[in-house]
Amino acid sequence: MTLGPLMIDIAGPELTAADRELLRHPLVGGVILFSRNYADREQLTELNRQIHAARSPAVLIAVDHEGGRVQRFRDGFTELPPLRRVGRLFDSEPATARELARLHARLMAIELLDTGVDFSFAPVLDIDRGLCEVIGDRALHGDPEAVAALALAYMQGMRRAGMAAVAKHFPGHGGVVGDSHLTLPEDRREYPDLLDDMRPYRSLIDDGLKGIMMAHIRYAAVQPEVASLSSYWIRQILRGELGFRGAVFSDDLSMAGAQGAGDPTQRSAMALEAGADMILVCNDRPAVERVLDELRPADDVAAHARLAAMRPVTERYAECRYGSAGWRECCAQLTAATATPPLELDGES
Repeated sequence: MTLGPLMIDIAGPELTAADRELLRHPLVGGVILFSRNYADREQLTELNRQIHAARSPAVLIAVDHEGGRVQRFRDGFTELPPLRRVGRLFDSEPATARELARLHARLMAIELLDTGVDFSFAPVLDIDRGLCEVIGDRALHGDPEAVAALALAYMQGMRRAGMAAVAKHFPGHGGVVGDSHLTLPEDRREYPDLLDDMRPYRSLIDDGLKGIMMAHIRYAAVQPEVASLSSYWIRQILRGELGFRGAVFSDDLSMAGAQGAGDPTQRSAMALEAGADMILVCNDRPAVERVLDELRPADDVAAHARLAAMRPVTERYAECRYGSAGWRECCAQLTAATATPPLELDGES
């Protein structure tokens, strides 16, 4: 059995019989966790152990754990500042800001890997244009070059801990007002005007980025289909123009931004046919069951390999595991770096 192309959610802090049955379905390849799945570190570790043991090969376990208002696990985890705080430091102390980005990412990755989470959907590469409230302080900066520099450092921090990064939301969510959870936003800019939004992706791709999540946005002046369901954006631009060779994830296909494309099975098929390697269907168990009953995806050996590459590198995590002196030093450095005043960082190579 290989990893299937569907990432699903589970109901609560423990696996139910229904959850276990879904995890054994050959189309399932991943689980995304939410705050409702977390009580404490011990419970989360046991939950992840059971999820991984439910089938072979083990499914991938992911979470949105960016810091700030998007940090699914709180008690027992270091409180991570929003990425905008890192970006503000970049304006006055760019080298220190890059080190803070590495530290933020490394600490996030260490604390998740300890519990059995495979990766976080991070970092956000959307440009902060002051338009989109759902992105807001999740964005690193309003300057594409600053976003590229900081996101590259962030990815390197995750990599040092042994975790693959998933940059989002391609080709860019910062140029719209609407929230794709609630509506289908439309970005009316021409293609040349979108190049700045894609510039950070090129920097990370050139340094070995493993994953990218697509945006539920229509760029009507460029192409009529929603980007997450578009072969143009995934195959022609992302894989062809930018040369991306990693795993492509849809955003949650239960979001309003994707619902206009048809029923859950139709949306899922469109995303896979457009070039996604893994599709997310969350917070809608009837939709998950319908997709598992009806979807007949083509077997894609290359997609299997790209998803397998999302697994953690355990040797790197072992160098600075949770509870170690290295982890304690990271915690102390982050506390010092985000205190005001002073704002200092010893730095790492």
